[in-house]
Amino acid sequence: MEPNLKRKHFIVWVLIFGVFAAYIWFDVATFLNIEYVKIRYQDLELFEEENPFLSASLFFFLYVSVAALSIPGVLLMTLLSGAVFGFFKGFFLTSFASATGATIAFFISRFLLQDWVRSRFSFHFTSFMKSAEKDIDFYLFSLRMIPFFPFFLVNLLMGLTRISWKRFFLISQFGMATSSAVYVNAGAGLAQVASVSDLLSLKLLLSFTLLGIFPLFSRWVVARYKNNRAYRGYSEPGSYDADLIVIGGGAGGLVTSIIAADAQAKVVLIEQDKQGGECLYTGCVPSKSIIRSSKIMSYLRRASEFGIVEVQGRIDFSSVMQRVNEIIKKIEPHDSAERYQSLGVNCLKGTAIIKTPFLVQVGNRKITTRTIVVASGSRPRIPAIEGSSEIAYLTSETIWSIDQLPGCFLIVGGGAMGCEFAQAFQNFGSNVIQIESAERLLPKEDEEVSLVIQKRFIEIGIDVLVGHRLLKFKKDGNQKTAVVQRLSDGIILNIVFDQVLYATGRIPNVENFGLEELGVEISPRGGIKVNAHLQTNFRNIFAVGDVVGPLQYTNMASHQGFYAALNSVIGGPLQLAADHRVVPYATFTDPEIARVGLCELDAKMAGIAFDVIRYDLTKNDRLLTDGEAFGFVNVITAAKSDEILGVTIVGHHASEQIAEFVFAMTHRMGLRSLSKVNHIYPTVSESNRLLASSWRRQHIHKNIRTILAYFLKIRRR
Repeated sequence: MEPNLKRKHFIVWVLIFGVFAAYIWFDVATFLNIEYVKIRYQDLELFEEENPFLSASLFFFLYVSVAALSIPGVLLMTLLSGAVFGFFKGFFLTSFASATGATIAFFISRFLLQDWVRSRFSFHFTSFMKSAEKDIDFYLFSLRMIPFFPFFLVNLLMGLTRISWKRFFLISQFGMATSSAVYVNAGAGLAQVASVSDLLSLKLLLSFTLLGIFPLFSRWVVARYKNNRAYRGYSEPGSYDADLIVIGGGAGGLVTSIIAADAQAKVVLIEQDKQGGECLYTGCVPSKSIIRSSKIMSYLRRASEFGIVEVQGRIDFSSVMQRVNEIIKKIEPHDSAERYQSLGVNCLKGTAIIKTPFLVQVGNRKITTRTIVVASGSRPRIPAIEGSSEIAYLTSETIWSIDQLPGCFLIVGGGAMGCEFAQAFQNFGSNVIQIESAERLLPKEDEEVSLVIQKRFIEIGIDVLVGHRLLKFKKDGNQKTAVVQRLSDGIILNIVFDQVLYATGRIPNVENFGLEELGVEISPRGGIKVNAHLQTNFRNIFAVGDVVGPLQYTNMASHQGFYAALNSVIGGPLQLAADHRVVPYATFTDPEIARVGLCELDAKMAGIAFDVIRYDLTKNDRLLTDGEAFGFVNVITAAKSDEILGVTIVGHHASEQIAEFVFAMTHRMGLRSLSKVNHIYPTVSESNRLLASSWRRQHIHKNIRTILAYFLKIRRR
C-alpha cells in the first residue's frame, strides 16, 4: 500500500474512533432514548414550527451521521421524523437520509476494507464476486427489505463489491422505503409507544422478512416454471427400466457409470464404437506412446553427454506405430465392456437417440430411465481452408493410420496437441513446420512458458511460424503447397509439404442423438449448457466431459463424472456442485509443462492481488544427475499469504512433480505446510519443499530475526 494511502486510512480510522469515543464520553445514548424523546417531544415540535428548514437540515445531518457510523438509534430517528415532521415530510427526510448514510458507510467500507479483503482473500473473494455480482442488484434489494439482516452489515458487504455508488444509493432507497413508511407512520403516535421493542414485534419483523424473501421465492418459482415447461408434452413412465443411462463410453461416461453402479443403481452404458473413447484410441494413450519413442530417439542423439559413444539409431516408423497399437491393446481391457459388465454396468453397443427426457432408443430397443448423463465427447475441429479436400489432411483421429514418416510435416496449430506432435515428429527425423496465428505458441500459458518451448523447438530444428495464418492449399500433381500469410506485414509464403496435421482444437459432439429435437440448451461455446450440478435445462439430464468443458481433459471428464453419478442417482437436496477449483493438466513436450489453478496471466486478467515464488530447476540435484537440469517452478499465492492459487512447472516430469501441489490445493494446505514435509533425496519433488522453505524464510518478520540474534548473543556471553 502506498504511504499516502496508509496515512489517509489512518486518518479515517482515527476520525471513526474519535466519533465513537465522543458518543460514549458524552453519553449520546441517553439522548437517543425513547423516554428522553417523549419528554422533549413538545419542545422539538415547537422548534420545527418556528424553524422548519433548520430543523429539517439538523435532523437530516444527524440521521446521516448515525446511519453512516452505524450508531444505534436509526429506528428511533425514523420514529422521531414521523412525530415531528408528519408522515410525508418525515418519510421524505428519512428516505434520503437513510440512503445517504448507508452510501457514506458504503464508501468507508470500500476505502478502508476492499483492498485488504482482496489481498487477503483474493482468489475466494474474486470467485465469490463473479457469481454474486451477476445478481447484485437483486440481492441488495432483498436484503434491504429483510429487517433480520443488520443495516450496517449490508453497507459493509456491498462496499467490498464493484457495484457503483449510484446504483447502491437508489436500490437502498427503494428497498428501505416500505419499512421506513411503516415506522414513520408509527412515529405519529409516539405518545402511545412505551419502548422501541413495542414496534419490533415478531409479527412485524416476520412480515418484513417474508416481503424480503418474496423476490427470492419468485425467482425460484420462475425457475421451476421454466423447468416444468421444458417437460411439457412428456409424461413420466409408470416404472423405469434403469436408474441411469450413460451415453458415451469415454472417460466421463465410464467413471459416471461405475460410480453409479457402486451406489447400487441400475445403469445402462451406451457406446456406438469402442469403450475407452478418444483418450484410449486416438488421444492420450497413443500420443504418449509415440512421445516416449521420440524421447528415446532424442536420448540417442544425446548419448555422448552421458559418456556413451558411437551410438547409432535409426527410426523404424512402422514399428513405432505397431508399438502404439500394442500398448492400446494392453490398456483396452481396463475399459472393456466385459469388465464393466462384471462390475454391474449393462453395456450396450449402438447409437443412442434421446426420444424424451425419460426414454432412450438404441437400435430397435427403447429403454426408460429416471436420469440420463450425456458424455458424448468431442471431435477434431476442421478449419474451413480452401483446398483442404484435395490434400488428405490428418487429424488427431486419423494420424494413427499412417505407417511412413512424413518428410516435410506441416502442423497447423500451436496449442498443446500441435506442440506435442511437432516435437515428436522432429525427433523422429521429419522436417516439421508449425503454424500458429497467435503471436506465440501455447497462448493460454504465461508468455515466459511459451517462449521457453518456442526456443527449445527452434533449437531442435522446428520451423516455428507464429503470427502466421493459413490461407489455402494448392496441389500440382503430387506436390502440395500451403499458402501462408504473415500477419504483421501481409507477406505471403508458399510452403511445400508432404503431410499436414490439423491441430486446431476440438468441438463438442452435440448433434444427431436427440438433443436438438428435445430442446437441450447449448452454450455459446457450442457445448451442452449445464448448471453447477452439471444439470441441463432438463433437471434429470446431466452432461460431463468434453461436451461440456471448460477444460477438455480426461481427468476433467472423470472429475465431472463423479459429481454427475452422485447427483443423478441420489439427486434432490443432496446434490453437489462440481468443484472445478483444482483441475491439473499437462502438455507433454520436452520439457513438460504442468499447471493447476491460476497462472500469472489469469491472475492479472481477474484483477487478483498475488505474489509469485519461483524455484529454478537447474539447481535440483536429481535433475543434474539425470542430465535434465532445466526449467522452473512458479507458484502463485494470494498476496501476503501462503495460500496457493496456482502452480506452473516447466521441466522434466513436471506432470508428476505437480501432484503434490494439487494435493495441497485440494486440501487447502499452504506453502507453510509444504515446507514441513520430508522428501526423499535426491528427487525432483524435493524442489517443492525447497520452494516452500524459501517462501517461509522470506516471510519471517525481521523483528523475529532481531530478537533471536539478541537472545543468542546474550547466551554466548
